[in-house]
Amino acid sequence: MTPQELSQKARQLVAEGAVLLDVRTPDEFRQGHPEPARNIPVQELARRLSEVGPPGTRVVVYCAAGGRSAVAADLLRRTGYPDVFDLQSVRNW
Repeated sequence: MTPQELSQKARQLVAEGAVLLDVRTPDEFRQGHPEPARNIPVQELARRLSEVGPPGTRVVVYCAAGGRSAVAADLLRRTGYPDVFDLQSVRNW
Protein backbone atom coordinates (compact mmCIF):
# COMPACT_ATOMS: atom_id res chain seq x y z
CA MET A 1 0.00 0.00 0.00
CA THR A 2 1.12 3.55 -0.63
CA PRO A 3 1.43 5.96 2.31
CA GLN A 4 -1.79 7.63 1.11
CA GLU A 5 -3.63 4.27 1.05
CA LEU A 6 -2.31 3.40 4.51
CA SER A 7 -3.53 6.76 5.82
CA GLN A 8 -6.95 6.41 4.26
CA LYS A 9 -7.45 2.89 5.62
CA ALA A 10 -6.20 3.80 9.13
CA ARG A 11 -8.41 6.89 9.35
CA GLN A 12 -11.42 4.88 8.21
CA LEU A 13 -10.79 2.17 10.82
CA VAL A 14 -10.37 4.73 13.63
CA ALA A 15 -13.54 6.54 12.51
CA GLU A 16 -15.32 3.17 12.79
CA GLY A 17 -14.11 2.73 16.36
CA ALA A 18 -10.67 1.09 16.15
CA VAL A 19 -8.14 2.02 18.83
CA LEU A 20 -5.21 4.06 17.49
CA LEU A 21 -2.13 2.78 19.29
CA ASP A 22 1.22 4.59 19.32
CA VAL A 23 3.99 2.21 20.41
CA ARG A 24 6.79 4.80 20.46
CA THR A 25 8.42 6.07 23.64
CA PRO A 26 6.63 8.66 25.79
CA ASP A 27 9.17 11.27 24.66
CA GLU A 28 8.44 10.55 21.00
CA PHE A 29 4.71 10.65 21.73
CA ARG A 30 5.01 14.07 23.39
CA GLN A 31 6.77 15.42 20.30
CA GLY A 32 3.57 14.94 18.32
CA HIS A 33 0.88 12.38 17.62
CA PRO A 34 -2.57 12.08 16.06
CA GLU A 35 -5.24 13.31 18.48
CA PRO A 36 -7.03 10.01 19.20
CA ALA A 37 -3.83 7.99 19.82
CA ARG A 38 -3.05 6.07 23.01
CA ASN A 39 0.61 5.65 23.91
CA ILE A 40 1.83 2.27 25.11
CA PRO A 41 5.53 1.75 24.32
CA VAL A 42 6.14 -1.56 22.55
CA GLN A 43 8.33 -2.83 25.39
CA GLU A 44 5.41 -2.35 27.83
CA LEU A 45 2.63 -3.63 25.58
CA ALA A 46 2.52 -7.25 26.79
CA ARG A 47 1.79 -6.18 30.37
CA ARG A 48 -0.56 -3.31 29.42
CA LEU A 49 -2.88 -5.12 26.99
CA SER A 50 -5.91 -4.28 29.14
CA GLU A 51 -5.38 -0.61 28.20
CA VAL A 52 -5.84 -1.50 24.53
CA GLY A 53 -9.26 -2.97 25.21
CA PRO A 54 -10.73 -6.43 25.55
CA PRO A 55 -9.49 -9.17 23.23
CA GLY A 56 -11.08 -8.72 19.83
CA THR A 57 -10.75 -4.91 19.92
CA ARG A 58 -9.85 -3.53 16.49
CA VAL A 59 -6.46 -1.80 16.59
CA VAL A 60 -4.46 0.48 14.30
CA VAL A 61 -0.83 0.52 15.42
CA TYR A 62 2.12 2.72 14.43
CA CYS A 63 5.58 3.82 15.52
CA ALA A 64 8.25 6.06 13.98
CA ALA A 65 9.38 3.93 11.02
CA GLY A 66 7.53 0.60 11.14
CA GLY A 67 9.80 -1.79 13.03
CA ARG A 68 8.22 -1.46 16.46
CA SER A 69 4.70 -1.41 15.03
CA ALA A 70 5.36 -4.74 13.26
CA VAL A 71 6.49 -6.27 16.58
CA ALA A 72 3.44 -4.81 18.35
CA ALA A 73 1.03 -6.01 15.63
CA ASP A 74 2.42 -9.53 15.91
CA LEU A 75 2.10 -9.49 19.70
CA LEU A 76 -1.47 -8.20 19.51
CA ARG A 77 -2.50 -10.86 17.00
CA ARG A 78 -0.95 -13.62 19.14
CA THR A 79 -2.77 -12.42 22.27
CA GLY A 80 -6.35 -12.21 21.05
CA TYR A 81 -6.55 -9.14 18.81
CA PRO A 82 -7.08 -10.61 15.33
CA ASP A 83 -8.09 -7.34 13.64
CA VAL A 84 -4.85 -5.32 13.70
CA PHE A 85 -3.85 -2.85 10.99
CA ASP A 86 -0.18 -1.82 10.92
CA LEU A 87 0.03 1.80 9.79
CA GLN A 88 3.81 1.46 10.16
CA SER A 89 4.93 5.09 10.56
CA VAL A 90 3.21 8.01 12.29
CA ARG A 91 4.09 9.92 9.10
CA ASN A 92 1.53 7.80 7.27
CA TRP A 93 -1.32 9.14 9.38
